[in-house]
Amino acid sequence: MPVLDARDWGGQLRFSAPPRLVEKFYREVASLCQSGSDLAPFILYGSGDFHYLSALWLRRLTSATVLISFDNHPDWDVRPPTWACGGWINRALELKQLKHVAIWGCGNFECWWPHNIFANRWAEREGRLEIHPWVDDRPMKDRQRRGAILHENWRDHFELFTAGLGGAEVYVTIDLDCLWVEDALTNWENGKFTVADLEWALEKLRAHARIVGGDICGAYSEPKYARWKQEFASNWDHPKLELPNADQIRKTNFATLERLWPALAH
Repeated sequence: MPVLDARDWGGQLRFSAPPRLVEKFYREVASLCQSGSDLAPFILYGSGDFHYLSALWLRRLTSATVLISFDNHPDWDVRPPTWACGGWINRALELKQLKHVAIWGCGNFECWWPHNIFANRWAEREGRLEIHPWVDDRPMKDRQRRGAILHENWRDHFELFTAGLGGAEVYVTIDLDCLWVEDALTNWENGKFTVADLEWALEKLRAHARIVGGDICGAYSEPKYARWKQEFASNWDHPKLELPNADQIRKTNFATLERLWPALAH
């Protein structure tokens, strides 16, 4: 795989960044690749703290596309900062070429009242955005939520979803925190999918749609920051996790990537 070393940007962009800095980063990346469209259609990059950069990769799309995100978090918060890992779905929804966004595998509390008070529920009501959160551990009333999935029936729901794509062009983004802890070690809480689940889902997508691009992020990396406000907000928002040693983290995550990358980018 071609490699672009962007580590000098890591501390500046982690978790959140001012719009001017994000645009400067994108211009630099685009210039190194001659033009934004020359970026590879499939991109592997850093921690889930940088997932909001997916909204930049989506700019390369030139035709009507459906965005499908596998993520333990909905990333739909409408509050500032506008460029942050917790609200990047809103940057994606601003793109004219995105006709629909579907997020699968959310297990985070942000999907539920009162924590969803700052969520982009307008886009959900309008039908441009659909969320499929796990409700196995939720009260019975929460199981009536639109898009709710259980471990026992999520594949049935996903098959119905893919059958309705009708050959559409799709972009797939995978945050490894959507996986359970046996398959991924990340900077965030883990979800409920297994690697086998995502392999199956990607196969179903290829049967009913055309995957024109995608990305994978979410593997753990040591947090480093350029600004004290950025560091404060990030430390406040992140869960306190107990992780194994660095060798075990890399072993677990590389084993998962060796299976997911060919399934996504072949």
